[in-house]
Amino acid sequence: MTAPPPAVHDGRSRLAVLLLLAVTAVWGSTFFLIRDLVEHVPSADFLAVRFGIAAVLMFGLFSRQTRALTRRELTLGAGLGVLYAVAQLLQTVGLESTAASVSGFLTGTYIVLTPVLGALLLRDHVPRAAWVAALIATAGIGVLSLQGLAMGFGEALTLGSAAVYALHILALGRWSTASTALGLSTVQAAVIALVCLVAAVPDGITLPGDGGQWVSLLYMAVVAGAGALLAQTWAQAHLTATRAAVVMAMEPVFAAVFAVLFGGEAVTWRLLVGGGLVLSAMYLVELRAGAHDEGASALEDPPAEILHHDV
Repeated sequence: MTAPPPAVHDGRSRLAVLLLLAVTAVWGSTFFLIRDLVEHVPSADFLAVRFGIAAVLMFGLFSRQTRALTRRELTLGAGLGVLYAVAQLLQTVGLESTAASVSGFLTGTYIVLTPVLGALLLRDHVPRAAWVAALIATAGIGVLSLQGLAMGFGEALTLGSAAVYALHILALGRWSTASTALGLSTVQAAVIALVCLVAAVPDGITLPGDGGQWVSLLYMAVVAGAGALLAQTWAQAHLTATRAAVVMAMEPVFAAVFAVLFGGEAVTWRLLVGGGLVLSAMYLVELRAGAHDEGASALEDPPAEILHHDV
């Protein structure tokens, strides 16, 4: 088969960047929507319904890829789903008492935490730039979150969720492949829904109370969930992981913009300075990764399929 001409590659690459940027904007829009929704629907209940809907849709789209998974891959998908469910619960509960703009930036620190945890847990080599970025991000987190000498409960939970997201990425970097990505994602969505359902059952399942809340939930399940995954999968098939990660580092920026424009949050010096430091740390890590050769490890330049971190 004759390879497409360079112009075709360039056109698809540009389209992929634009599509991935749109997906990232969608993810950023969910922060303030979730914050409003969890005032009426408990976090576990919301997540169970959201991922239940997403899992059904994703299985309809990716049933062939899901059925093709081996028993080992199904077990791996279930384990990854549990890990991701914990991150989602921590992040969503944290949003109950954390500004959406701050939550977006704190969640984005998974990009810095991934190589750091890889070094600590897996003895992976981490460039000096990654450690510098970690210090910058820590300073940004302090500006955003510290209340005196203590961190607020919601901010601590959100930072914890970022650490769990980083562990999820490390696991995927070790065991996921392009051929199993869609099937594993579908299994994970189903397991996330199940875990959150178990967490919600003791107090009973609370559903959205009005049409507006259902619209928000369906938007997050269909558009920011199943639809975004489909668009992301196509886009990242035409981009390097590093280039995709740089685009997706815009997520906390979109989260802050939507929170200010539509969520009624104020632009404060903490948001500008702290958020700017965290974002700078993200780009430092990813731009440094871009300088690596093609022999970089999965942790230094992770597979594009694993960079999925919407809320």
